[in-house]
Amino acid sequence: MSISRPTHSLLTHLECPKTGETFDADTPQNLSRVGAPLLARYDLSRCTLRPEELCDSRVDSLWRYQQLLPVRSLDSIVDLGEGWTPLLPAVRLRSRLSAPNLYVKDESVNPTGSFKARGMAVAVAKAFELGARELAVGTAGNAGSALAAYSAALGVIAHVAMPDDTPRAFSAECLALGADLTLVKGLITDANAHVQKGIKELGWFDMATLREPYRLEGKKTMGYELFEQLGGELPDVILYPTGGGTGLIGMWKAFDEMEQLGWIDSRRPRMISIQADGCQPIVRAFNEGVDHAELWQNASTCASGLRVPRAIGDFLILDAVRKSGGTAIAVTEDQIHEAWKEMASHTGLMVAPEGAATLAALHDLIRLGQIDRDERIVLFNTGSGLKYIEAWFRES
Repeated sequence: MSISRPTHSLLTHLECPKTGETFDADTPQNLSRVGAPLLARYDLSRCTLRPEELCDSRVDSLWRYQQLLPVRSLDSIVDLGEGWTPLLPAVRLRSRLSAPNLYVKDESVNPTGSFKARGMAVAVAKAFELGARELAVGTAGNAGSALAAYSAALGVIAHVAMPDDTPRAFSAECLALGADLTLVKGLITDANAHVQKGIKELGWFDMATLREPYRLEGKKTMGYELFEQLGGELPDVILYPTGGGTGLIGMWKAFDEMEQLGWIDSRRPRMISIQADGCQPIVRAFNEGVDHAELWQNASTCASGLRVPRAIGDFLILDAVRKSGGTAIAVTEDQIHEAWKEMASHTGLMVAPEGAATLAALHDLIRLGQIDRDERIVLFNTGSGLKYIEAWFRES
């Protein structure tokens, strides 16, 4: 393919994690032949990035890792400032919990107010590069906003479907950004089912979580950033709110790449998957010792991003959690709301309820002796609580 202004991407091919089969990275792809997410692979032997040089990068976004991202053409990239989010020491929260090495990775400062901007920035750029001009996603909210934003910036069409009880900030944002928005009865699974009609009949390109290979690549940059921001080290424990789980899977992939690059050894953070008790398919599967999570019936939680009754990457989430020596834990709605207030009043961050869930889980895990207070702990706040005002007042 002709690239007018090339990046330094070292992308070589796509790979099915179940069969090992390889696929062309320069052709639009969704799932593998066996219905598994495809993983982007790179010629890491040619990577010239060095940890000691990254700190001097003038690129204060995820595109600082351009060689390890899949977009080949600079003409396809619109940088809205996604990534390179702060890792905050949360001094008063540290004192409150007697946890001197506690950090909050604040993804709310991303474009459209959430970590979904990372994935969509890369995925929309790659889809545009490969010729897709109508993109579609079923969403719990934030992914739809991010797709709408990057589609608007590149001048392509975004088709978004979300549950009709999603907080109104999400639908307002999508409409303002020019997306074709449909509100559906039900959950994110119903929203995904709605857009499948346009995907199959009208040729829209499917941008749903892990149904294309490149949102994962944007999310993996969170792992690279942790390494940089902690001075070339990784935390002991990462608490991550898990719906579709792309961020957790992505960071695990980043750690593997960093080891191959010689930046780190084989030691990994313990990956803790956090869910709500009203929707905990990963927690149930972890506790049952199985590799796939069954559909969670009647999913319900104020944390829209956690209301994902089935994750297509369930086996990848569970594999990362188990191999890291981590765990999966669910918290109640009351715990989420109390932690929501605690996080805000002790950090100055109006976090999303998904982010609050990580603090709720941390209290439980410290009490159970599964996390030591002196460990280096990172809580992920995945978005802005300002998008969940209805939930805040409904629960207050």
